[in-house]
Amino acid sequence: MTTYLQETVMTELTLNPVSRHEVSAAEWEARIDLAASHHFADRNGFSQGIYNHLTLAVPDEPAFLLLPFGLHWSEATAGVFLKVGYDGRLLAGGGQIQRSAYCIHAPIHAFATQHAAVFHTHMPYASAIARLADQRLLITGQAEALLSDDIAYDNDYQALAREPAEGERLAELLQLKSILFMANHGVVVTGATAAEAWDRLYALEYACQVQLYARWTGEPLRELTPALREKVRHQITRTPLHDGRTGAYQPGHVLHFNALKRLLDRDGVVYRD
Repeated sequence: MTTYLQETVMTELTLNPVSRHEVSAAEWEARIDLAASHHFADRNGFSQGIYNHLTLAVPDEPAFLLLPFGLHWSEATAGVFLKVGYDGRLLAGGGQIQRSAYCIHAPIHAFATQHAAVFHTHMPYASAIARLADQRLLITGQAEALLSDDIAYDNDYQALAREPAEGERLAELLQLKSILFMANHGVVVTGATAAEAWDRLYALEYACQVQLYARWTGEPLRELTPALREKVRHQITRTPLHDGRTGAYQPGHVLHFNALKRLLDRDGVVYRD
């Protein structure tokens, strides 16, 4: 992958926020959703200071949105995101492009449109599972059953991502699945939208948390049979969540995401600007 990205050294935080009048309506909505995702992740303890990266593809452009390096996730707003081309060129905004963010995210975004949202975190429970000699998530409950067929594993830790070739390797492992456990590292979770990726990220951390709690008891775990696992997946993904009498059906991840945005609005969080 040809890239314009150079090794960056953080010297100062100089931002150049983008106005809603400078971008398409679709891009602005994407920016709002990505800002909200950063706030959700920070509130749930998924962030690691200014590190890790949540990115979202720009609609109909070979580019993605990225928080400038040095901003805390709780500082994310719609206008502050950098627009970064898949070749590493800074297309809009001001601030530093973190090298690892580009090297991991650009190749995954470019691999398939279903990876429009790429959320990479070192969230504690999933990262703890990734540090086990056998990092496979055991299917012991509903959350794991829902996610089970969408999980890929990288068992060959390659240290920090400093070249796009590492992101290409991760994309090849991920393929069309939506979750990648990265041994000795963390996780990548993707989705066709920010709402889908966020809901999946949240469900994954919950599943890892519960599984670690169960392991800590020292008692044998009760795994679901393949038939029961498939039944649970079918029930969650193929049957309505409600009786349908309240209007058009919306999937759970959309309802979840919208509920969390209402909480941000209720609390007066500035993220839509």
